[in-house]
Amino acid sequence: MKRREFISLIGSVAATWPLAARAQQSAMPVMGFVNVASTKGYTHLLSAFLKGLGETGYVDGRNVAIEYRWAEDRADGLPSMVADLVHRRVAVIAATGTPAALAAKAATATIPIVFTTTSDPVSLGLVANLNRPGGNVTGATSLLIVIGSKRLELLHELVPTARVMALLVNPANPTLAENSSNELQAAARTLGLELHILNASTERDFDGAFAKLIRLRAGGLVIAPDPFFTSRGEQIAALTIRYAVPTIHYNREFAIAGGLLSYGGGSADAYRLAGNYTGRILSGDKPADLPIQRATKVELYINLKTAKVLGITVPQSVQSRADEVIE
Repeated sequence: MKRREFISLIGSVAATWPLAARAQQSAMPVMGFVNVASTKGYTHLLSAFLKGLGETGYVDGRNVAIEYRWAEDRADGLPSMVADLVHRRVAVIAATGTPAALAAKAATATIPIVFTTTSDPVSLGLVANLNRPGGNVTGATSLLIVIGSKRLELLHELVPTARVMALLVNPANPTLAENSSNELQAAARTLGLELHILNASTERDFDGAFAKLIRLRAGGLVIAPDPFFTSRGEQIAALTIRYAVPTIHYNREFAIAGGLLSYGGGSADAYRLAGNYTGRILSGDKPADLPIQRATKVELYINLKTAKVLGITVPQSVQSRADEVIE
């Protein structure tokens, strides 16, 4: 081959490389991931989602592109975020958490949606039937709401002389707040306890809520499941120590950060299941054919160092039920 022909050949091949790369990139499916909170406090849940996605062979940046949308605890920003993803015609929307799921459901009846929620998806109006969702929506639920009464019972075991307890909810998410309040009010009546509902929807609200907790002379505090409280676990743990209030959360990270107890039902597992479903839909499965998955794993974490600081003796019967005791 002559030198001039060789140079011409190299030039033509090099010119096609960017075109080939762009063609490969354009062939890569694009999906959306939406959550009302922020990445803070959600690292382990996002990892669980990506693990589930990986179970079906999809890896972000390799054979799927993920458009992330975090609302930074502003639920009113969710509709525009979801609308943007719909406008971009993403292949599927992973709407994690109840607020994001409801926003996605309201935005599109054609693009597949995979949700996670701590509530009953039928009652929320996300699907018509758990086994046969129909339409463009499917997903996974966890037990965070329905085991709320167990959290109150656990706290009562640790402070059995207390007759007044409190529940912290986020009024910005009324569905979650109402579900948690109804369940724990019923549980409190069964246990012969007086339950007060406290509100916090911004970080500034926490000090006021804890100050009221002290005025009420509440013996303990239950944190209701909510994305805002998930991403503020460390801050809430610090406040429980500062105000010397026995508190139970639903996330393991709370106990690790210094909170007394955490008792939760499969948040990470629900995210993994949602990731798996997202991958299956990318591969061609239809949401209508995928029954709602239910994460059933429940875990108890106890921080004995915090218990000592609060002057609480954790019965051996409770310690023996723990998945992890932090000493």
